[in-house]
Order: sequence, then C-alpha cells, then structure tokens
Amino acid sequence: MFLYNTSSRHKDEFAPQNPQQVTMYCCGPTVYNYAHIGNLRTYIFEDLLARTIRLHYPLKHVMNVTDVGHLVSDQDDGEDKMEVGAAREGKSAWDIAKFYEEKFWADFDALNCTRPTVISRATQHIKEMITLVKTLEDKGYTYRTSDGIYYDTSKFDRYDALVGHARISGLQGGARVEMSDEKRNPTDFALWKFSPKDKKRQMEWDSPWGVGFPGWHIECSAMAMKYLGNTLDIHCGGIDHVTIHHTNEIAQSEAATGQKYVNYWVHGEFLILRSGKMSKSGGTFVTLATLKEKGYDPLSYRYLCLTAHYRTQLEFTFESLDSAAKSLENLRALSRGVLQQAQGKEDTGGVCQTWKDKFASAMEDDLNAPKALAVVWEGIRSAEMTAAQKLAFLRFADSILALDLFKEKPQESLALPQEVQTLLEERARARAAKDYKKSDELRDAVARLGYVVKDTPQGQKAEKKL
Repeated sequence: MFLYNTSSRHKDEFAPQNPQQVTMYCCGPTVYNYAHIGNLRTYIFEDLLARTIRLHYPLKHVMNVTDVGHLVSDQDDGEDKMEVGAAREGKSAWDIAKFYEEKFWADFDALNCTRPTVISRATQHIKEMITLVKTLEDKGYTYRTSDGIYYDTSKFDRYDALVGHARISGLQGGARVEMSDEKRNPTDFALWKFSPKDKKRQMEWDSPWGVGFPGWHIECSAMAMKYLGNTLDIHCGGIDHVTIHHTNEIAQSEAATGQKYVNYWVHGEFLILRSGKMSKSGGTFVTLATLKEKGYDPLSYRYLCLTAHYRTQLEFTFESLDSAAKSLENLRALSRGVLQQAQGKEDTGGVCQTWKDKFASAMEDDLNAPKALAVVWEGIRSAEMTAAQKLAFLRFADSILALDLFKEKPQESLALPQEVQTLLEERARARAAKDYKKSDELRDAVARLGYVVKDTPQGQKAEKKL
C-alpha cells in the first residue's frame, strides 16, 4: 500500500510500526456550527483510508472533537468559536457543543463513515493538556505573556519540516500570522490562554499559570499521544491544517518527547464552489441537511466525492451531484439485478479474485477511488464473471466504497403494482447499460398500465396518471 506523505512530498510505501495494530489520528470537527459538505469530504476520504487499511491490518482510529480552545483567527486572538456559537444562539457553550456534535455524527453516519475507535473530546482532556504544557515549560520551550503561555518556535530547529522553509518564511512575513508586541517570533503560538479579566468565560479551568483554557493545537498532541503513543503511524486532516495546525503539533509533540511524532501525514484537498473555498466564516457553505431537503440521498454525495482523487480539488455543483445521483442509482439497479440473477449466492472462485485484486490495487495506490469505481463498473458488466462471482466482487467493493449497492428502492415505490415495479427495475438496468431504445419501450409499457415515469436526480419515479 502506498500513501502520499506530506512530509516526504511523494508516495511512500506504508509500513506500520506494529502490524498487529496500525495507529491513525484524524482531526475532528469544531462543534460550534453545522459541518459543511467540504468538511465532510475530508471524513469520507479518511473513512476510505480506514477501510482500506483494515483489508490488511487491525486499526486503532482516534478522532478529536474540538469543543473548546479553537479561536476565530490564526493569530491566537479573537474569541473562542464555542463562545461565538453560544452568543449567536443564546445558549450555553456546553449546549452548543452537545447539539452540534450530535448533528455532526448524524451526518457522519448518513455518509456511511465508520465511527472511530476512540472519540476524544477536548473538554475531557484538560488534565493531559496541562501536563503537556508543563513538560514543554520544564524543557524551556515556553514563555509567558499577558494573555497566555506561548511556545517559542525558535527553540525547535525542525519547525519548517512539514511545509518547507519558503512557506514558513511567508508566515514570518505576515502572510497569515501577525506580530504582536509580546510575541518573540511571528510563528509562536499559544499553549494556554488566560481568561479575560473583564469577561467571565463559560469554559475555563484552573492551571499552574492561572485560570484559562487550552490553545487549539495542544489538544490534538495531548489526546493523540494519550491513546496512540508518542509516534503515530498516520495523521490525517484537511490541506488547510498543514501550514499552522499540524506544523505546531509536530513542534510541541517532538519537543516534549524527543521522538518522531508522525510517520505518514495524509491530507485531503478542498471542496470548492465556483465562488471559492467553502467556508463557515464567509457564509458560503452547504450542509448535508440542505442536500437531504432537496431530495438527495447522502450517499449520492459520497459517490460524487469518489469521482475525484482526495488530493485534488473538487468543485461542487448541483449538476455534478445530479450526475452522481443518477450514476449511483444506475449502479444500484445493476447490482440488484446481479443479486437477483445469483439468487443471493456468492462465488469467490475463478476470476472473482482477479477483479477483487484489481479493485484493491487501485485503493492501495494512494486511495485512487476514481480508478476503483471504474473497476466496479467494468466488473459488473464483464462477461468473465458469473452472477455469483459478480455478487461476491460487488460485496467486497462495497465494503470499501460503502455506497449501499444493494439498497432497495425508496418505500413509495413499493406501493406500486408488482408489474409496474418489475418494469421499472428492468428499465433502470436498461438505462444503466445505456440501452435507451429498450428504456423507452419499457417506459411506454409502464404508461400503458396507467403510470407516468419521471427521471429525477435520485432515479426514476412512477406516478399514477391523473
């Protein structure tokens, strides 16, 4: 298996420290608002990675939930996003965290993402964060300002290892991080922030340095190392985390332990709109609930994400989602046809293993989901396999792609007469095979039975003629 490693800047063969348990940490949601579908694209690629790893190894997958400490700017100033959410909705920060975390997991589940082995909430690991900050202080990596305890990046000579010297120089030039009067270096970052003297925070804790709350970066290092040890096999996240968040994680973790923090850094690219990057702060974001309200199956969005490699930007349009929805329903129609032909019996012998290997090889080549999806389409139409072999192959592929390939039609279709249902199933298979002449003939046959067929983004629907 090969993965593009951000730290080495090329595809590396994956070799876990311990084949009996691969360790993977993924940056989770900041639960002050709904996750947008750009956020969810990252979790889909991480789910594909987890499922692919499990073809060969047991996996311990940890994901954090940031429910405190994530400030609205990269300059370590401004309000905590949880406090912003609380003020926006007139609720407590704790209630905001609980509500939006529940909404996040509902979206996560709807996209068929496998839940992590460990879900780690920042507010439940304050003790571990304080201990890590104290270790860094004892080793001489910190200094105190009027608003908190800061990490001195000049003391860590590998600070530019993940992103390269040129990009760090850009930060020092003011590209993203402004110099304050008390910061020694532009790239220095807060480990512990003091609570404002003129305003009571809802989330704050006692510490050796005074009442306050943790910086955003310290939480991931503290929780990742608690559950996975000082050196992780894999650390994932969005491409936007590379320059600051993950660079800071490396600095504080390796300074504290003296050991390499992560062997493979794996980052997913943005989902974009024509107007630019999807953003909550900019108000340009679409949620999964929006898609569901418009009648889309959430797995149509998962299918759309599979059509682009996780390291390439994907432009979202409703036209592209319509196309993905139709493709998914066509693939499901063909899969249900295979299930029916095979009478539910699977055969893993013969050329079935060849097709499984072809699919797995695509996924093991840096998660090439578009290629793997193409293999599925080729396999389902191949004359090499029997129906029973195709069924075994499709079940294997769906264990990774998680598209519910054998999902039945929506409930309303089940109320149709059996003869109409049968014709619709046959028509769906004809359309999937691009036999449009037969498709039109079957549509006319349905019409003769008193029903109008409509092709929608979610597939065909039949309604009684008025």
